[in-house]
Amino acid sequence: MPSQNDTKPLPRSWLTARTAGVLAHLSSLPGDFGIGNMGAHARRFIDFLAESGFKHWQICPLGPTSYGDSPYQSFSSFAGNPYFIDLQELVQFKLLEQEEIDPLQQLPREHVDYAGLYEKFWTVLAKAYDRFAHLPDQSLEGFGSLSDFLLKNRNWIVPYADFMALKSRFGERPWINWPKEARGWHEDVRNNMTNGTKLEAERQEFYQYLFFGQWMRLKAYANSHGISIIGDIPIFVALDSADTWQNKCVFKLDEEGHPTAVAGVPPDYFSEFGQHWGNPLYNWDFLKRTGFSWWIERLRSTFELYDIVRLDHFRGFDTYWEIPASAPDARTGEWKAGPGIEFFRAVQKAIPHAKIIAEDLGYISQGVFDLRKEAGLPGMKIIQFGYGHDDNNVNLPHFYPKDSVAYTGTHDNDTIRGWLESLPEDRLAQIETYFNLNGDRSAWPFIRATLASVSQLAVIPMQDLLNLPSSARMNRPGIPAGNWQWRFSDSELSQLENNRVSDIKNLILLYNRDGDPRQRDYSASPVDAENPVKTSQAAVDFPTHTPVYS
Repeated sequence: MPSQNDTKPLPRSWLTARTAGVLAHLSSLPGDFGIGNMGAHARRFIDFLAESGFKHWQICPLGPTSYGDSPYQSFSSFAGNPYFIDLQELVQFKLLEQEEIDPLQQLPREHVDYAGLYEKFWTVLAKAYDRFAHLPDQSLEGFGSLSDFLLKNRNWIVPYADFMALKSRFGERPWINWPKEARGWHEDVRNNMTNGTKLEAERQEFYQYLFFGQWMRLKAYANSHGISIIGDIPIFVALDSADTWQNKCVFKLDEEGHPTAVAGVPPDYFSEFGQHWGNPLYNWDFLKRTGFSWWIERLRSTFELYDIVRLDHFRGFDTYWEIPASAPDARTGEWKAGPGIEFFRAVQKAIPHAKIIAEDLGYISQGVFDLRKEAGLPGMKIIQFGYGHDDNNVNLPHFYPKDSVAYTGTHDNDTIRGWLESLPEDRLAQIETYFNLNGDRSAWPFIRATLASVSQLAVIPMQDLLNLPSSARMNRPGIPAGNWQWRFSDSELSQLENNRVSDIKNLILLYNRDGDPRQRDYSASPVDAENPVKTSQAAVDFPTHTPVYS
């Protein structure tokens, strides 16, 4: 007699058609105020994606960044980054004067100057709230009312606004260094604030009202043009965040709020000391007793912002590296069991239509692979990782499984061109042969190979579409400063629009990445009376000679 597990249906992947997307964080877009934002330039970028035949726009986390400017170290898992607010619209609403935003237009356009942005941005946005506060109905056209927004998001927005206001009040120090009576959120926190601190909390609520109002309209614009948004959720949160300040029981913290253990990865080929990230670890025993309620709410909130979510550091749900909080590096850590399939069953029950990509990069054990398969989630394949030290390298393109997402690189990788230019001759020779480069150092042969791969979804970083060198790299892991600054320009986007749209569209059609789930796993007559099979448009119309991209 078959067991219960034998009769249980296998999970069905949500990746049912071949499509392609572009990875470009919102901060990297052109814009007039020192950083990419949710205004006209973002809509133009969506137009470019749609015209080229892409179906997805992948971004990094949208939360308010803390020290180091990394979107993976945020002051909140629920809030949005006010830097992304389109200030030009606030001029149209008469909440700002044009001359008030002029100083921000003097910031660099070729990269993000976070120090300059911090100095100039907040005083301008505060003026917008001070004028909004005098509006009789406390609402903006297309945004709904502020009171309705606050009511809907009360569980997180009030603690977050209180946290940010108190952080300002206490000189931006981490909350574990605040006065003892302020080291945790409770319902009466705001009642005990000074008038100035209370005003700052109200401003922070207004900034979130603006962010979510503009983002939801931008997402609707993307969806109406056939573009879905792939978001990103870091597995860990920052210690200095509203998440830990409000929910200390969710994390491994002592009575004072200091972590008893922190996250990282053990020593490996890349680092003899491992990586000591310092993020607080989850109290998974507590979370299991609550049905993973904090995580469920985090994911539910995330899926309001995105159509698909990349779950960062997926392996941590199987096993995670626990480092004693006092340890100077990661060598003294040990592996601990994560929540496993029980967590993903709870997620599936609470959010049954969740589309999740598992970030399963790095050294992955059989247990991590089995968990991803059991959860029914596609993993990631990075074309650059196919050529390293691992003889059993699943990132070689000919090993890609159908249920996966293929990338030329991610935000942590060098650009393809920069990578090629930095390789030693012995490794470069193998790559030249594999991709038939003939001395070419362009990203385009790799873009073509990624689009041609069997992976259902292919994603190309914007830097590779522009064929840029290492100077365009987004992040260099392990280097604390100078990251997350890259931006592309109006003129670079124009070059793609004018010179590459047709090429990209032809490749997408050639490799059937137009989103039509025509392919079946068996051979059939081209036309079946009951179920006609659509012939590939690429097979009919694509020219016999395709251009060589360089």
